[in-house]
Amino acid sequence: MASTQKRAIIGTIWTLINLGGSQAFRFISNLILVRLLAPREFGLMGTVYTLLVGLHLLSDLGLRQSMIQNKRGDDPDFINTIWTMQVIRSLIIYGACLLITWPAATIYNEPDLFWLVPIVSLSTLSEGFSSTAEITLSRKVELSKLTQFTLLVDLLSKIVVITWAYFHPTIWAFVAGTLVVAVLNPIISYCLIPKTTHRFTWDKEAAQEILSFGKWIFFSTAVTYAATQSDRLILPKLESFDILGVYLIAWTLAIFPQDVLAQVADRVLFPLISENADLPRHELRAKLLRKRGLLLAGMAVFVAIPVCFGDFVIQLLYSIKSEGMQAYSAAAWMLPILALGIWPNVLFESLAASLMALGKPNYNAFSNFFKGFYMVTVLPLAFHYFGLVGFIVTVALNDLPLYATMAYGLWREKLSGFKQDILATALLAFLIVIFLVGRQMLGLGLPIDVLLQQGA
Repeated sequence: MASTQKRAIIGTIWTLINLGGSQAFRFISNLILVRLLAPREFGLMGTVYTLLVGLHLLSDLGLRQSMIQNKRGDDPDFINTIWTMQVIRSLIIYGACLLITWPAATIYNEPDLFWLVPIVSLSTLSEGFSSTAEITLSRKVELSKLTQFTLLVDLLSKIVVITWAYFHPTIWAFVAGTLVVAVLNPIISYCLIPKTTHRFTWDKEAAQEILSFGKWIFFSTAVTYAATQSDRLILPKLESFDILGVYLIAWTLAIFPQDVLAQVADRVLFPLISENADLPRHELRAKLLRKRGLLLAGMAVFVAIPVCFGDFVIQLLYSIKSEGMQAYSAAAWMLPILALGIWPNVLFESLAASLMALGKPNYNAFSNFFKGFYMVTVLPLAFHYFGLVGFIVTVALNDLPLYATMAYGLWREKLSGFKQDILATALLAFLIVIFLVGRQMLGLGLPIDVLLQQGA
C-alpha cells in the first residue's frame, strides 16, 4: 500500500475515533445535563461561546493552515514565528473580550454576561501559549497522540461539568468545565512531542509568507462568523435563551455527519493534498473524485438516517413526553429539517480542502461571504413572516450559497465534481423516499409530525 494511501486510512481511522469519542462524551453529558439544568443555561452558555468564537474568527490569520501548507512548516524559525503570532493574537482576543462584555450584556439585557464573558474568555489566554506540536502532528497526519490528548481533556471537562451540575445545578457547571480545558490544554500540548520548546521569534520572511496566505483566511473566517454563528446571536433576541438551548441540541445532533466529514477533510485530506499539490490538475482531480465517490455514497446514508428518523432520536434520548422534559419537544421537528440542510455542505467539504491545499483560500472566503450575507439578511425576515419554523427552514437552506460559490471555484481550477454531486444527491433522495415510505407503511408517520401536531 502506498505511503500516502496508508497514512490517509490510518489518519481517517484516528479522526473517526476522535470524533466518535467526543460525540459520545457530548451526547452522554447532554443526556445527563438536560435533567439537571434548564434550557436557559444551555442557551446562555451557547451565546457566550458564540461571542468568543466570533472574536477568534475575526482575528484568524490562518496560522495552523499556514504551517501545514507551507514548505517551511518544519523550520524552527517559521514555527516559532507562528507561535509568537499565536501569543500576540491571544492577548488581543482577551482584551477584545473585556471590551464586548458591557455591550453584550446590554443588548441581551442579561446581567450574567457581565461576569460570564470575562471568566470564560480566560481560555483564550491559555490557548495562545499552547505548543504548536498539535499542528506539527496534523501536518504529518500522525493523529494517534493527538486523538488521545483531545479525548482525555474532553472527558475530564465533561466529568467536571456533570459533577458540578449534580451538586450545584447552575451555569457555573459549564464555566468550570471550560476552565479545566483552559488549564489542561497548554500543559498537555507540550507533552505531545517531547522536548518541544518555543521562544519569541520574528522571522521577517516567514511573517510575510504567513500574512500573505493568511489575509484570505482572515477574510474567510470573518465572514464565516456571520455564516455559521449569526443564528445563535439572532435567535435569543427574537425568541429567548430557552428556545436557543433547544435549537442548539437539535443542531448539534443534525450536523454530526457534517462534523465527521469536516474533521476528515481538515485532519487528513488537507495535509495529504498539500503534499500532492504539484500534480497536474487532471491527475489530481481523477485521484480526488475516485475516492470521493465512495465517500459521498456513505455520507448519503449517514445524512438520510437523521432526516428520516431524527424525531425518534430526540424522543428516545430526551424523553420529551416525560414530566419536565416537554420543553425539548421542538427539537424533534427541528432535527430532521436541519439534517437535510447539511447536504450542500457535505458536497462542499468533500472538495473544499483541495482548493485550500492549492493555496486558493479566496474561494472559501467568498463562499462564506455569500452564506453570511444570506444569514444576516434572510433570517430576521423569515422569522418575522413565518416565525420559528421559517427561521429553522432558512438555516437549513444556508449552505446553498456556500456550495454554489465553491462549485464555481472548483470549475475554474479544473477540479469540478458537479456530475458526481448530482449522482450523490439522487442517491440521497432515493434513500429518503425509501425510508419515509417505510415509516408510513409501519404507521410511524412523518419526522415532522410533532410540528404538524403543534400547528393543529
